[in-house]
Amino acid sequence: MKLLLDECLPKRLKRELVEHTVITVPEQGWASKKNGELLLLAENEFDVLITVDNNLPYQQNLNDINLAVVILIAPNNSLETLNLLMPQVQAVLETIQLGQVVRIE
Repeated sequence: MKLLLDECLPKRLKRELVEHTVITVPEQGWASKKNGELLLLAENEFDVLITVDNNLPYQQNLNDINLAVVILIAPNNSLETLNLLMPQVQAVLETIQLGQVVRIE
């Protein structure tokens, strides 16, 4: 599965998802893209966007994109905090479908 890590996530989070192809937004050359443009770009090249932007579903119409979204709900975006959510992320990635939005707390 091809995953896109939003630019608000630590790059080192990739280490927790080694069974997937993981690219960060800056590595893809899409840093500073607005969410709508980012989603349109991502749906052509990725299966899942992983983000901590829990407002994304309220700001964008995610029903119209061919991309799954995993939203990490955490008190901060530090690697230590987000690593605690990675077992749940890995389990969700086994069954997630395009167009699905999953929140992980």
